[in-house]
Amino acid sequence: MKVLKFGGTSVGSATNIKKVKEIVLSQNDDVIVVVSALGGITDKILTAANNAATGTSDFHTELTEIRQRHHDTMHELFNGNEPIREVVEKLLDELEQILTGITLVGELTAKTLDRIAGIGERMSSQIIAAFIGAERKDSSLLIQTDSNFGKASVDFQVTIKNIKEEFAGFRGIAVAPGFISKNSKGEFTTLGRGGSDFTAAIIAAALDVEVLEIWTDVNGFMTADPRVIRKAYTIPELTYSEAMELSHFGAKVIYPPTILPVYQKGIPILIKNTFEPENPGTRIVKDVRNGFDRPIKGISSISGITLLTMQGIGMVGVTGISMRLFTALARVNVNVILISQASSENSISVAIEEKMLSKAEQAICEEFEKEIASGQVNKIDIEKEVSVVAIVGENMKKTTGVAGKLFSTIGRNGVNIIAIAQGASELNISWVVKNEDLRKTLNVVHESFFLSEFVELNIFLMGIGTVGGNLLQQLKQQQEKLLKEKHLRVKLTGVANSKKMLFEREGIDISEFRDKLAQAEKTSSLQGFVDEMKDMNIYNSVFVDCTASDNVASVYKEILNANIAIVTANKVAASSDYENYAELKRIAKRKGVKFLFETNVGAGLPIINTLNDLVNSGDRILKIEAVLSGTLNYIFNTISEDIPLSKTILMAKEEGYSEPDPRIDLSGVDVARKILILARESGYRIEMEDISIKRFVPDSLFNGTLDEFWEGVPGLDAAFETERKKLVAENKKWRFVARFENGKAEAGLEVVDASHPFYDLEGSNNLVMYTTERYHEFPMLIKGYGAGASVTAAGVFADLIKVSNI
Repeated sequence: MKVLKFGGTSVGSATNIKKVKEIVLSQNDDVIVVVSALGGITDKILTAANNAATGTSDFHTELTEIRQRHHDTMHELFNGNEPIREVVEKLLDELEQILTGITLVGELTAKTLDRIAGIGERMSSQIIAAFIGAERKDSSLLIQTDSNFGKASVDFQVTIKNIKEEFAGFRGIAVAPGFISKNSKGEFTTLGRGGSDFTAAIIAAALDVEVLEIWTDVNGFMTADPRVIRKAYTIPELTYSEAMELSHFGAKVIYPPTILPVYQKGIPILIKNTFEPENPGTRIVKDVRNGFDRPIKGISSISGITLLTMQGIGMVGVTGISMRLFTALARVNVNVILISQASSENSISVAIEEKMLSKAEQAICEEFEKEIASGQVNKIDIEKEVSVVAIVGENMKKTTGVAGKLFSTIGRNGVNIIAIAQGASELNISWVVKNEDLRKTLNVVHESFFLSEFVELNIFLMGIGTVGGNLLQQLKQQQEKLLKEKHLRVKLTGVANSKKMLFEREGIDISEFRDKLAQAEKTSSLQGFVDEMKDMNIYNSVFVDCTASDNVASVYKEILNANIAIVTANKVAASSDYENYAELKRIAKRKGVKFLFETNVGAGLPIINTLNDLVNSGDRILKIEAVLSGTLNYIFNTISEDIPLSKTILMAKEEGYSEPDPRIDLSGVDVARKILILARESGYRIEMEDISIKRFVPDSLFNGTLDEFWEGVPGLDAAFETERKKLVAENKKWRFVARFENGKAEAGLEVVDASHPFYDLEGSNNLVMYTTERYHEFPMLIKGYGAGASVTAAGVFADLIKVSNI
């Protein structure tokens, strides 16, 4: 037997109820279905009740909407033949009569509110039972509580007896309303908002069912709030304790009291998505195996918090201070969310809901009136507009360095931690930050704990031309320093050119690699190189691509799937079709390896890294303006009366700024690729064909051979010289500019005057301007060398250091 609970969104419309029917009828077991009210109905009932309490008849607007919603739903489900219409009408009439009574007396008691708050569930369960063809059970006759109206406590002894008797010998499908119950006098009570989950858990535990399934509108517990962190993903398995902690700290997937009844019986909970039933969801059980690779299961937070701190020298060593503090708060029903106490006992901080501040402050001041008056206790310190953040995971207690990594990561990103709390069980580490730092904190922590750490790098390098050769020279110069100062050993484990490939598990001496490669027995093969990396199966491997090959980029998925990180100067993958780019990013994330391509845009400039930092800390990119081609900037900075356009292009090639075929640079395609990559890294879905490129060289010069290009390009010199002289007279310059704004990108030759940031760009320098929500009035500028083998190699080197996480 199973218990399936469907929330308000899942039964929010006739269309959704049809999905519920499909799910229920697809079960192979006997099923008890617990349902909430139609989505939003309970809120409307409460609004109507509060309006009625003003002594007017203002509740009729909400009542009309409630009535219409149920009529429309029944009409669509039953095609006008509504077998339970009379039952629903009686409940609607009951609701109207009570609201009218509230209006007459001008008072709304908790008892009356409980009487009408559950009418939504009473109606929805009647409709759904009739539509599915199931037997309806009345939860209010089964679940008995005390008379604490609004959030009654369950009498489990009576309740379990009632449920067992009601379902003795039961077979088939039953539908029961959630949330509602009664006290021993037969008066309606409720189990608190979210109580439908609790109803399902009580029934599941009483009947020792196989599983409790909570069907909702999300795929399960997420590693973090996906509204804040777009890279958050569903957690496949949690322990009961982990789920309870995440639920308490703001993950509104399951009502926390739900967990206890099924935990006591060892019944698994499965969180499923009504609208994606094929998704496996999150499974909650007693023990989760093989979780040590991810000691942190999830990050959660609670906003709307105030931190109260009571401190004073007179508190040190005094018995009973903590007891008095918490007793005073309990008397006025203030729930303490977090506690932080100094070991010297001279201060105690408690986090509470902001709305309870006045009650809490008054209760504390009254309790410690004498101590405050005598100066033994200072005036209560209040810090508003703060949030509590928590990381949760049972395996934290078996993993060293979690707290150290957490707080150092947060500190490096400029976030101040106001208070910290950690239990001896190490299941949860909680801390308090200002509201303004919450988004940044969540992003920073998520990125930190869901990426791998490396202390040794095994490099497999493909492409030993100008960039690859420079990279190896730089690695050779830095190997000893990195080992001595950073405890990082960098090994060249594999290398290939177009003819041969060489692999050595213990590392290839970089000073001898060319001779060894020339003498190597293995013939170079792309697939052979990949197979060798996989077969060697060396921990902390990274594939470095210093080619410009489409074929090499085509094997990135295979490499990432083999848990090998990628650092690439090759633009092909990141500028390929969006789905391929996104899939590479997804694989890297799932596998816990890195896919870095900083040099794709600005050679050694930290353009992509800075952009990622902005996005990951919660900022949003509004506009990008950039000069991204060192080649083209060199050309337009070099062109002069004595050096025509054609000669500047040749000089750019000879200096190593341009591609071997300069038409790649002149076409603007290279710039388009770069702005494409930046737009994607900003979180936008964009394809190469979406970018408008305005060429300044006639198409005819791109259609022939390279020799024909060199023969034809001098024909442009005269026209460019005429235009250049005009620009000089007007104190203006050419710049090939890329722009991205409002989802659209373009690249083309523009004229800028002396007031523009692009005007003073010298040589092959690049400049990128990011306009963001934070950097709005004054955009962020990144400027520097943007072309050349040595600076590109330096950028690849920097990415390798990022992979190591030193």
